Amino acid sequence: MKLLEPLKIGNITLKNRIMFPPLTTGYEEKDGSIGEHSFNFYKRLAEGGAGYIVIGDVTPIMNFSPAPKLFNDSQIPTYQKLADAVHEYGCKLGVQIFHPEYHAEKIMSLFIAGKQKEGMDLLHYDMIHFVSEVSKLELIDICEKICNCALRAYKAGVDVCEIHGDRLCGSLCSTILNHRTDEFGGSFENRIRFALMIVDGIKKICPEMTIEYKLPIVTKHKDGLLQGKGGLQIEEATRFAKILEEHGVDAIHVAQANHTGNMNDTIPAMGTRPYGFMIEETKAIKNAVNIPISFVGRITSVQMAESLIQSGVCDYVAFGRNLLTDPYLPTCVETGDVDAIRRCMMCNKGCTDSIMSRRFISCVLNAENGYEAQRIITKTDKEKNVLVVGGGIAGLEATRVLSQRGHKVTLIEKDYKLGGQLNIACIPPRKEEMRRAILYYEQILPKLENVTVKLGHTFKIEDSVGFDEIIIATGAKSLHPNIPGIDNVNVLDSWDVLKGSKEVYGKVVVCGGGLVGAETAEYIASKGYDVSIIEMKEKIAQEESSTILPVMMSDFKKYDTKLLPLHKIKEFKLNGVLTDVVDVDGNVLSEEFILADTIVNALSSVKVLPCVDGITIPIHYIGDCGGQRPSNIENAIKSAYDCAVNI
Repeated sequence: MKLLEPLKIGNITLKNRIMFPPLTTGYEEKDGSIGEHSFNFYKRLAEGGAGYIVIGDVTPIMNFSPAPKLFNDSQIPTYQKLADAVHEYGCKLGVQIFHPEYHAEKIMSLFIAGKQKEGMDLLHYDMIHFVSEVSKLELIDICEKICNCALRAYKAGVDVCEIHGDRLCGSLCSTILNHRTDEFGGSFENRIRFALMIVDGIKKICPEMTIEYKLPIVTKHKDGLLQGKGGLQIEEATRFAKILEEHGVDAIHVAQANHTGNMNDTIPAMGTRPYGFMIEETKAIKNAVNIPISFVGRITSVQMAESLIQSGVCDYVAFGRNLLTDPYLPTCVETGDVDAIRRCMMCNKGCTDSIMSRRFISCVLNAENGYEAQRIITKTDKEKNVLVVGGGIAGLEATRVLSQRGHKVTLIEKDYKLGGQLNIACIPPRKEEMRRAILYYEQILPKLENVTVKLGHTFKIEDSVGFDEIIIATGAKSLHPNIPGIDNVNVLDSWDVLKGSKEVYGKVVVCGGGLVGAETAEYIASKGYDVSIIEMKEKIAQEESSTILPVMMSDFKKYDTKLLPLHKIKEFKLNGVLTDVVDVDGNVLSEEFILADTIVNALSSVKVLPCVDGITIPIHYIGDCGGQRPSNIENAIKSAYDCAVNI
């Protein structure tokens, strides 16, 4: 397999062609050093078999942003410790260096001087202004700081310096953001000047360091609209790639340009962009140069990665979110057990949303991600016979962990298929990628030791006989609220609509604008129906990923879906829904009747709890039936994992 073949880049050789690309994690210490959180995360990736890991967004100055930093020689030992650790697994380490623009050092001085308001004003400064205002002397100073940062990385034993070609470099290269009239603006040669200053500076200060350049491309949609701002369109990008090679750059990491305010540009969520969406741009860069090229952009399978390399699109492949979901992906490829890989469903809930909200990243499907030192599966000292009731995502994860710990497990599920609510959740637009989570368990369950699965079996109290402990993972069901008219023949349950067991007709009103209601409404509207959404709160789909929400809202606009927040339901009628229009505090402002032929109830859900009267062995509740109220897939996975490792 080409994916497992070594690859020479500059002065180094990668043991395989699997790269963990630069990704903001939030794991670093306050001063930006590599602490235990970062160390354990990156070490796990190396242990899992990755050939090349890049630490994202390393800054050469001290600033308030939660990012890795390497601005002082005192930080070198923390990077050295990490480099030594990943090298033990034959993995190469890179740092992606960028300057955090927005007058970062000036902001620091203002905060230190107690001028928080002035500092905050600069902190929210728009990139286009900074690109125009940063002086030549400041650019020379920034270049020097970046080069010194690269030298510190080299002294720490880091193998590769990746120059972040987006951010300041990309903005200066861009015809969209750069409106300067001096030697750094206007012509193509002027716009790429700063980037080449950095390349030349690093080559001079540490000539043995392997240099990779992240080359952001402003892409063009079929309708002609451009996506991204800080970067080059493909015609200029190919010219620039040749010049980078001439200046000694050893590899190019082709990527989507950003700076539109939505991280979905560069880390697209499920269904929002095609798989391998950067393929044509990567081909063009590959054909323009002779140095290795990497590919990133919605790669969801090993087969796809192998195909990209074999067909000559790229030389190595970046698995970002996939390695958060399963850091042992490379090992599974090496052993030929590709079916054992837990594949990312690209929901962006644990990773990208966390980056945007300034939390450290995690993965909703991998409880260990971000908790490598806290969540560890160890063999049990005392084998137990455990019954797991419910074959949804929580029950499946509990079964997996229990088996790996050495327990004997029986999993019973009342339906004739596994997956529980995920079988419904993957029906709305874009959500079909969630099926990968079910497929993973379907593939590994037969390989797990001491696991028995019984489908079509409803739990009865006598089923508990012979077991040492029970885990209840029976999930939730749609709530049947006590609202006048709830039992009318035209009121359907959202779960039944998504399953296809009930059909809507005519004008449709979806009651409940949470995630289930919004997705159900979008699904119905996509079929051509006139749909309205009633929601008591101020916002529709408040729980949706910030990367997916704009796409959903665009669909609502396209389908002319009526969004009716701050509407409290009073009564369901055969021709519509009677509501009170309320303010944000719940005060009634007026009454409004919403016409409807079909009413879909998506107001909430409630736990499903089996009768356990008289059972004396320990009982544990996980997933939707474990907390105060039904939650989400992340809670299902983490509660199942935590429960299973403690039995």
